[in-house]
Amino acid sequence: MAALPFSQCLFLLLVLFLSQSTLLLLTNAAKCHPDDESALLSFKSAVTADPSGMLSTWKPATDCCTWSGVTCQVDNRVTTLSLYGNSSDPKRFLSATISPSLSKLGYLDGIYFFDLRNVSGTFPTFLSRLRNLRYIYIENGNLYGPLPNNLGQLLPSLEALSLAGNRFSGRIPSSISALGGLSQLNLGQNSLSGGIPAEIGRLKNLTLLSLAGNRLSGKIPDLSSLSALRVLRLSQNSLVGEIPSTISNLSTKLIYLELGHNKFTGNIPSFLGNFKSLDTLDLSSNLLTGVVPKSFRNLTKIFNLNLSSNNLVDPFPEMEVKGIESLDLSHNRFNLGRIPTWVTSSPIIYSLKLVGCGIKMNLSEWRPKETYFYDFIDLSENGIWGSPVELINRTDYLVGFWGAGNRMRFDMGELRLPKTMKFLDLSRNLVFGKVPGSISGLKEVNLSYNHLCGRIPATKFPATAFVGNDYGKVTMAIFHLSKRRESCICKYA
Repeated sequence: MAALPFSQCLFLLLVLFLSQSTLLLLTNAAKCHPDDESALLSFKSAVTADPSGMLSTWKPATDCCTWSGVTCQVDNRVTTLSLYGNSSDPKRFLSATISPSLSKLGYLDGIYFFDLRNVSGTFPTFLSRLRNLRYIYIENGNLYGPLPNNLGQLLPSLEALSLAGNRFSGRIPSSISALGGLSQLNLGQNSLSGGIPAEIGRLKNLTLLSLAGNRLSGKIPDLSSLSALRVLRLSQNSLVGEIPSTISNLSTKLIYLELGHNKFTGNIPSFLGNFKSLDTLDLSSNLLTGVVPKSFRNLTKIFNLNLSSNNLVDPFPEMEVKGIESLDLSHNRFNLGRIPTWVTSSPIIYSLKLVGCGIKMNLSEWRPKETYFYDFIDLSENGIWGSPVELINRTDYLVGFWGAGNRMRFDMGELRLPKTMKFLDLSRNLVFGKVPGSISGLKEVNLSYNHLCGRIPATKFPATAFVGNDYGKVTMAIFHLSKRRESCICKYA
């Protein structure tokens, strides 16, 4: 074979050299910065329990940009740290403190710790050293103590702060107004107390504000400047006074308004009918009085409406919704007479709760447009007669049916319980026949005070779930107790 010319040999050597150099550069470029690796390993060293192996890929002398939960972008520097637990998986958690070593991740712009459950300690003030940090999500952990008084000065560049589901206490610092770029603030499900600082009203870029599930008191401050707000959650506190008129300025974009489980008084303001983009309205468990405003007819996009546990009275406006998903009007002073037609015609409803709403109708004649999506139906404490058999038998995914305290009369043996059913309460009706064995798969059952007889299937339920079935023909109920089961045999005179 003839030798290659010198020029071709030189070219091949150059290509080989460049290929090896490129490979070497790519290999070096793929590895994260040593400072970042050191900081992350120091964080891992503070972890005392990781039963699911969440950090099992975090090993020395390996590329930390490939580690689970780590993202590198700018010059292969660590930019985000995302660790996710799972509340339904008992092993998917971390026991740890948030190591100050994270302050060495100079390019970090986001921390996302969700459902780690046992990440403890006070608020990590050392995060103020991270000048690129924009997003902090530390949710459902075990952080405690007060929020720093100078919180706004510590993290002036934040765009999102979520500390929901921890154990923070004390007052919300007024310095929070310094977080002018904040678009999301979620401090829900903690133990914060005192009033909502008026300074929150200066955070004009907020799209989400959630302070639900705390111990906050006083009145809602002026939030009229939060024109970009789409989500406002203040439920489960001890807030008082009337729903302020300044909230009306949020009507353009607000989608979720949740004020339930407080101590609000007065009437429901008619301006709420102007919130034409509203998806969810929760005013439940307050001290509201009077009628529901006629302007509610304008809430054509409402999907979830909860006005339960107030002192509201008739008449209830005829809504013009395109499809309600969840409705709860229970425990007021309504006398609706019938299930509203706009409920009956809804194609997507999954939860209907009308406890004690003065409904007097034959349930056998109720023909809802769609039953496929129903999960929960609660029609307890009304004047309903007829049978729920056709309704329940038409459902595919029903989880719970409550119809206690009515006058429904039907044969229990005709009832087909969906496989998804977990809760059934037909107590204090006129139900007759035998109890089907399929109830043994339910979680909670109450069939007391009816006309049921025959052998009660072996179940885990107490005798009180079947007591009172001794009307008419029944003269005695004999309860046989054993280590394995409890049964009832009805004997006739």
